[in-house]
Amino acid sequence: MKNRLWNTFKELTDIYSPSFGERQFCDALKKRFSLLGIDLKEDGADKILKGNSGNLYGFIPGKTDGPAILFSAHMDTVEPAYGKRAILHEDGCITSAGDTILGADDVAGITVIIEAITRLKERNIPHRPIELLFCAAEEKYGAGSSVLDYSLIKAKEAYVLDLSGPVGEAANAAPTIISFEINVRGKAAHAGFAPEDGIHAIEAAAKAIARLPQGRLPSGLTFNIGQISGGKAGNIVPDLCTVKGEIRSLDHKAAVSYWDEVIIVFNDEAKAKGAKAEGNKRIEITAYETPPELPVIRRFVRACEKLDIPCNIRPTFGGSDLNNFALHGIKGLVIACGMNEVHSTREYSNINELEKCVKLVMELMADGEVQL
Repeated sequence: MKNRLWNTFKELTDIYSPSFGERQFCDALKKRFSLLGIDLKEDGADKILKGNSGNLYGFIPGKTDGPAILFSAHMDTVEPAYGKRAILHEDGCITSAGDTILGADDVAGITVIIEAITRLKERNIPHRPIELLFCAAEEKYGAGSSVLDYSLIKAKEAYVLDLSGPVGEAANAAPTIISFEINVRGKAAHAGFAPEDGIHAIEAAAKAIARLPQGRLPSGLTFNIGQISGGKAGNIVPDLCTVKGEIRSLDHKAAVSYWDEVIIVFNDEAKAKGAKAEGNKRIEITAYETPPELPVIRRFVRACEKLDIPCNIRPTFGGSDLNNFALHGIKGLVIACGMNEVHSTREYSNINELEKCVKLVMELMADGEVQL
C-alpha cells in the first residue's frame, strides 16, 4: 500500500501546477478518478480567474445513511516549483532536491484522498455519500473557491486537507485577512536649494508607521507593514510614499475596525505635514470558527481516538478554502495531512504520516465502519 501511496505522491508532485496554471494537474486528476469510476466535473472558474483550469467537483454515492461529507484539497502550489521532484529517503522523509518547493502543499492532501477512496472501494467498505472538491488558485487567497457555484455542493460538513503539522492536528478557526495600500502625497522640491518648499511624504508616512505597533498585538490581531516605496532621487523632497501591509484577526469586526484606526493615524500625520493620505483595503478572506460541539469536530475526535492518534484542535492564522466554504454555510475542519515547512525549499513530508492520514480519512469517510 505504501508503494502505491508513494507512487501517487511522486507522480503528482512531478507536475508543474502554479496558481492559475493547473491545467496539466487538473487533467491528471480527472484521469486518475476516472479509473476509480468517479467522474470529476470542471466548472468555469478558469474563465473568471483568467487561469487555465477550473475547480474539480465529484460525487460518490453513499452505501450508508447520512448526509454527504465534503473532502477538499487544492491543485496549485507556490513558487519556486518548476522542475520539482520528490525524493524518498530511507527514514521515510520526503523532500525536494532543495532548489524548489516539494509541493506537499497540497499534493499530500490530494494523494491521501485518492488512496483513501481507493481502499474503501477495494475493501467494499460502506461509507456516507462523499463529495470531492479540488480547487484552483487556493494559494491566491482561495481564488478558485471564491467563484465556485455553491449550488453544486450538498454537504454542510467539510474536511479540508491543507494544514501543516502532525496528523491529528486540525484548525477550527481561521482569520480575516485584509491587505491594504496607503498613498501619502506631499509636494516635490529641491532638497538642497528649497527644501522648505516641499512636503515630505516619506516623513509623514514614517511618523504614522512609528505610531502603529507591528507584529502580534495584545488583542491577538496581527499587523504588518511589509512594503514601503517612494521618492525619485536623493536630492528631491519626495512627493509620494506608498505603504503596503496586512491585518489578520480571528475576529472579522476587529480586523475591519483596526483598518479604520490605521487610516486615521495616516490621515493625522499627513495633515500635520500638509500632505494627504489615501488608503484602500481588500478583504482577502473572512474569518470563521467551527464550534467544538458540532458533529464534524466530534467525528474527527472519535476517529483520532480509534486510531490512537493524538488530537489537537486549534485556531490557525493561515487561510484556506474553508474560509470561503464557511461563507456558504459549510462547517468544517482544516486537517493536517503530512506537510511541513511549506512555502519554502525546506518543505518536507513523510510516507508514514501520509499513511496515518489515509487511515484517518478512511475513518472520516466511513464514519466508524472501517475494521482495523
